[in-house]
Amino acid sequence: MIRTSRTTRITRAVVAALVVLVLLAALGFIYASPYIALDRVKRAADARDAQTVNQYVDFPALRASLKEQIAALLTRRVDIQKSGNPLAIIGAMIGAALVGPLVDSYATPDGVAAILNGIPPRGEPGERPPPQAGDAAPASSVMAGPPPPKEPPQTTAGYRSLNTFVVTYRHGAGDARYSAIFHRDGLVSWKLVAVDLNG
Repeated sequence: MIRTSRTTRITRAVVAALVVLVLLAALGFIYASPYIALDRVKRAADARDAQTVNQYVDFPALRASLKEQIAALLTRRVDIQKSGNPLAIIGAMIGAALVGPLVDSYATPDGVAAILNGIPPRGEPGERPPPQAGDAAPASSVMAGPPPPKEPPQTTAGYRSLNTFVVTYRHGAGDARYSAIFHRDGLVSWKLVAVDLNG
């Protein structure tokens, strides 16, 4: 009887320890899930695996975010140029017409690869994501984005809230920052939904 009681207590202790370990492992996986999603979408975008990229990117939300951010970039440029420049209104109209094609070029697996590799859109007319190694050079009539940086950008990543995860990129102390924003899509799934070109 004593042996059975002692065995029961040991069994309960072992079961309780296993339950705690499983819960800790599950919580650790849930916490790490956006880091895992970031790694997977970056690898898929670099490999041009559009099917996997589609699983980790909400393209309609990303497109809307890019449109808003690029329009804001162009507006700031026009505001700076307005002082003493009578052609600023024409420039603003041309810039507004170019937002759509620029957004469309970055709301693609190539654009996601550029964004996640530290090469955001700059809002330049005719700009496209830069070609990756092995790609053909872009046609001369289309302006590629900036060349890939010689060194990878400095990145910081972390939770902004329980359901928002932000990756911030910067190339150097004086360079502008920008952020890629992921939202939770289920318990452990995350999707890239926005870009903040102001950091």
